[in-house]
This record gives sequence, C-alpha cells and structure tokens, in this order.
Amino acid sequence: MLDGAFALALGAGLVAAVNPCGFALLPAYLATLVRPDDGRAAAVGRALRSTAALTLGFVAVFGAFGLVVAPVASSVQRWLPVFTLVLGVVLAAAGVWVLTGRGLPGLRLLRTGSGRPLTDRWWSVVGFGASYALASLTCTIAPFLAVVVTAFRAGSVAEGVALFATYAAGMALLVGTAAVVVAVAGAGVVSRARGAGPVLARVGGGILVVAGLYVAWYGFWELRVLHAGAGTDPVVEGAAAVQRWLASAAEGLGWVGLLVVLLVVLASVGGLTWWRRHRA
Repeated sequence: MLDGAFALALGAGLVAAVNPCGFALLPAYLATLVRPDDGRAAAVGRALRSTAALTLGFVAVFGAFGLVVAPVASSVQRWLPVFTLVLGVVLAAAGVWVLTGRGLPGLRLLRTGSGRPLTDRWWSVVGFGASYALASLTCTIAPFLAVVVTAFRAGSVAEGVALFATYAAGMALLVGTAAVVVAVAGAGVVSRARGAGPVLARVGGGILVVAGLYVAWYGFWELRVLHAGAGTDPVVEGAAAVQRWLASAAEGLGWVGLLVVLLVVLASVGGLTWWRRHRA
C-alpha cells in the first residue's frame, strides 16, 4: 500500500503541470526561458533554477491549502475562478505590451532588450508558480488531498512529508524536462540567428496573449458553471482535448522516460561545452 501511495503521488505530480485548469500557463512560462544572450550551458542552468523556483511556489500553495484551508475548501474554491479570470486578463495584457516591443518594468516577464527577465528573479518565479497553483487548484486538489493530506492526518508525519516531496519531484521532473529542452533549443536558434532576439520576444508575447485569453475564458466559464449552470463550452472542450493528449503523453513517458530525456539533453550540452572549451 505504501508503494502504491508513492506511485500515486509521483503520478499526480507528473500531470499536475498539465491539469485542465492551468495547463495553458506552462507554455506561457516556457516562453520566458529563451534569451538573446544565452549560450546552451547558461540556458540549462537558468532553466533548472527556474524550475526549482516554480515548483516551490506551486507546492507551497498546495501544501498550505491542503493542511490549512482544506476544512473550508468549499468556501474558498468558490472564489478561485475569479482569481483565474483576473490572472488571465493580466497575462494577456502583459502579452499585448510585449508585442508592441516594450518591456515590462513591473512584472518583467520577458526580456525585450531592456530590463531583467522573470527567470533572473527567484521570487518572481516563485510568485508565478504560486499563481499557477491557484489557477490549478480546482482541478488538482482532489488527488493531492487524497494522497498527501491523508497521510498527514493518519498520524504518519514522516510518510506525509515523503509523499509531499514525491509529489513535488513529479511536477519538477516534468516542468524541468520541458524547461531544459525549450531553453536549449531556443539558445540554439538564437546562436544561429543573431537577430532573432526581438522576434523571439514577440513570439513569447503572442504566447502570453493566447494563454492569458484562454485562462481568463476558463475562469469565466467556471463562474458561469457555478452560478448559472452553464454546460460545455467549445473553447474549453477544444483545449481539454490538447490537455488530455499532454497528460497521456506525460503518463506514457512516466518518470523514467522524462528522466532519460532530461539526462540525455544535459549530457549533450555538457559534452558540447567541454568539446568547445577543449578546442579553444
């Protein structure tokens, strides 16, 4: 039973990042990982640091919600769609701002030629992870509560902590693999096209707009379901098909497959960096 609980916690963590409520925030986050002045080694290091910060913000919210807010979860969850709606509007507005070629002096989600990017600021990424979690709570809190909080409340604190760490490791593995692959691929594109920086920034802005609009629409749909009894929505259903494919792909790869992909990419970057230094 204990092995089954850990397997369930790891699986829940793996698919937490691609949950129906917040999965659109993952490409919005990944779009911030490509910078014009990055080499592959720097891109890998920044992607791993950002993954740690994002995971910290995500699981901190889940831990607090599970242990502290669970007794009044039904009351709190009524207002989560409002947060999702507001977060989506903010992201879409930030994307429009970036598309115009300007930086974000307050949020600094992307680098467009001036200012520091979100991924250089640890607590900014932690905050993004917390927002990610709040937008995802209505879809992912049930398996989290079933696995981790049950262990805590059963009196096994050590088992609860271990299950919580397993859940966090599952999410970190999926997000980290995606982040490293995107960062390395982006660095490779930029290194071959020196003028690609401004274009990539605008592409990232476009991704933010699309992701923000979807997140806002999802929050609006949730509010209509809660307060007006709305049925299925074609936009949500279409995105849900993509989300189900991503979730099944993550489950199909499993933690072993994701770890292999991550290690292969890290080894390739490390080998390429050593070879270039050796030649120099």
